[in-house]
Amino acid sequence: DIGDIIRGKDLFIGYNEKDRKEKQKLQQNLKKIFKKIHEGLTTTIGAEARYKGDENYFQLREDWWEANRKEVWKAITCHAGQSAQYFRHTCGGEKRTETNHDCQCANTDVPTYFDYVPQYMR
Repeated sequence: DIGDIIRGKDLFIGYNEKDRKEKQKLQQNLKKIFKKIHEGLTTTIGAEARYKGDENYFQLREDWWEANRKEVWKAITCHAGQSAQYFRHTCGGEKRTETNHDCQCANTDVPTYFDYVPQYMR
């Protein structure tokens, strides 16, 4: 899942050596990206203390995902057709409904919050 990958929590190791190398390369690239974001935050009050000592930027990655997950979902589904649906009823709280508009809930919320359930339990 993309949220797990960004946050550095993806459990998929890979089917073979090529997969493992690609995953390692992806994580190194994400580390570089979040390093640049971190460098931009060092002047923000409290940011340096919040992210201090985290060489993999895991807390920053968590915070970034929390702030941007809705936009990431929009980017992924921007060309979904009007009749496109997510694979489960995931909108509407207790009374779950389908994602029947461009893979989004009627109120444009992200249709699933599975990324906060541990990956092995999904």
